[in-house]
Parts: sequence; structure tokens; C-alpha cells
Amino acid sequence: MDASSSGGAVARERAEELVRLVADLYGAGLERVLTIIDDAGRLDDDVLAALVADDLVASLLLVHNLHPYDVTMRVEQALEGVRPYLGSHGGDVELLEVSDTGVVRLRLLGSCDGCPSSSVTLKLAVEGAIEAAAPEITTIEVETPTEDPAAVTGPVISIDSLRSRIGSADPVQESHDHGSSWEPVPELATLVDGAVVCAAVGQTQVLGCRIGAELFAFRDRCARCEATLAGATLARRLGGAIGDAVLRCPSCLTHYEVRRAGACIEAPDLHLDPLPLLVNAGVASVAVPVAVTA
Repeated sequence: MDASSSGGAVARERAEELVRLVADLYGAGLERVLTIIDDAGRLDDDVLAALVADDLVASLLLVHNLHPYDVTMRVEQALEGVRPYLGSHGGDVELLEVSDTGVVRLRLLGSCDGCPSSSVTLKLAVEGAIEAAAPEITTIEVETPTEDPAAVTGPVISIDSLRSRIGSADPVQESHDHGSSWEPVPELATLVDGAVVCAAVGQTQVLGCRIGAELFAFRDRCARCEATLAGATLARRLGGAIGDAVLRCPSCLTHYEVRRAGACIEAPDLHLDPLPLLVNAGVASVAVPVAVTA
């Protein structure tokens, strides 16, 4: 870029043209490889699935418009990838439509609908997965379900509106607007059933816990007293089913329902801040806000 800058507009245009030519060459070569495999009768469904399952290969196929799956299928696969996280909080997501203009319409279900942290859930998990799988998508809209199935469709919330909800006077909340990064948390992998751990992940303090085979992650801050949750314990809720565990703040003794995205039992308007958590090849990773530099 230094050479193109010193050479002025002409040099910059030539450099950009060279980049385009190289990209076209790579694309033509990749297409030729796929054609040769197909002509040999080896480009079956299993091979295609293996190719698109590789993140690097899939990204190259997308860049050169060679991906074998259409945009709707890619969005559906992206949602399948985040359903384990949504399900861990008692929620789900339904794909309503992928329009010809690149608009994806979704409906959050279960605990995600109306959950105070649903906007964070969408931004960090659902939105990121869709953008990675289908970069041609221009807008993501979320529809609120109605009580009466025959009623008029509920209001549609644009992704920009959701982003504005995430911003607040609280700097912890504002950090979500600056993006997120998936970071491994080794401490979570060694948790046994009923155990709780607090760890620093980047500049974010994270609390993790395990209930049975499921892992959960929250920001390490009590919603009532705002103290750290270090030393918190899991206990079975009185009258609840086995596995229906609650987390108790060691400072103010407030209880939170882990499986319901950290909803507070004593004060329904309060909740913990859940963080997206995915386990891949035995490694647990949490999506935390990226630090902003001046």
C-alpha cells in the first residue's frame, strides 16, 4: 500500500486491478478443481458436505460465488449451529423468511422471547453466525410472536434497533456495541456437575457453571448488589425438578435461575447477563465484548 500511495491514483488503480486479477485467477482455479472432481463422479453429497463444513474452504467458495448451498440453506445451517446455545437458555429461533433483497426475518422462541438479554443473544450469537454463513445478507429482522396465531403479525424489530437497545449508560452494556470475540475458557472444560467457576476472559469477568452435561456462562456481576459472584453456589430450587438449579449470590443471597437465562427469582425485573457459549472439539469458548482502544 505504501507503493500505491506514493505513486498516486494511477498506481493505486493498478494495484487494485492486480488484486482483482489474482482473485479471479484463484476463483477460476478453484472452479476448475471442483469441475475435475465432479467429472470424475466424486463430487457427491458427502464430499460437498465435507467441503462446506471446513470454514476456510467454505469462505473461499463464498468469495468466488461457488458455494453449492443457496442462501436459505446456509442461513438454516447457521441457525442450527447456535441452537445448542439458545436451547441451553430454554429458547430457540425460527427462520421465517429469506427475501430476494437479502433480508432475513426471524422469530425468537421460548425464554429468548421477551428475555431482557435477547438483544445481546441475537447480536453475539445469531447475527454473527448468519453473517459468517451468508455475507450477502443485508438486514436481520426479529419478529415478536403474538398470543393469537390468527392475529396480525407482531412488530418487526430491525437489527439496528436491537443494537440501540444494547447501548445504555452502563459502560459494560455499551461494550457490546463494539463487537465481540470468541475466546477459549479452559476453566470451563474441567467443571464437574454442580460446580461454579469465575475467570477473567480478556477484560471481562466471566462466571461459568455446569448442570449435568450443560455448560452456562454469565458476566460475573450480581444484578441486584452488583458484586462479584465469586463464591456463588448452585442449589436445587425448592420444589423444583432435578437439574432445575439456581445460582445464589454470596453477597446478597439473591437467587437466579440458570436455565432461564439468569432470571432473578426474588425480583423478576432483574437478570444476570448471559454470554454465548459454544463447545467445539472439547474446547469451551465464550463470546466477550472486544476492548475498545482510543
